[in-house]
Amino acid sequence: MLLGRVIGTVVPAVLVDELSATPLLWVQPLDREGQANGEPLVCADGTRMAGPGQIIYWAALTLDPWFVPVDDAIVGLVDEVRNYSAEELDQ
Repeated sequence: MLLGRVIGTVVPAVLVDELSATPLLWVQPLDREGQANGEPLVCADGTRMAGPGQIIYWAALTLDPWFVPVDDAIVGLVDEVRNYSAEELDQ
């Protein structure tokens, strides 16, 4: 799973029935330090709870039913991110 920040919403001109109740959000992928990492992408919001500025985690092909036509979907919301050093992880 990968981290991202919601930077906007997407309003499609045409939508398949399986996605009619699923919001589409514009997401900026983030690196371990919370900095932009790559080009923004569209994620289907399976949680239906993410909003502007929210840190989320996303993955590929996670919606139910699995055959809906999306590449990436929001899996959950992030409350906090902690980066640990190697020494802290060894304890």
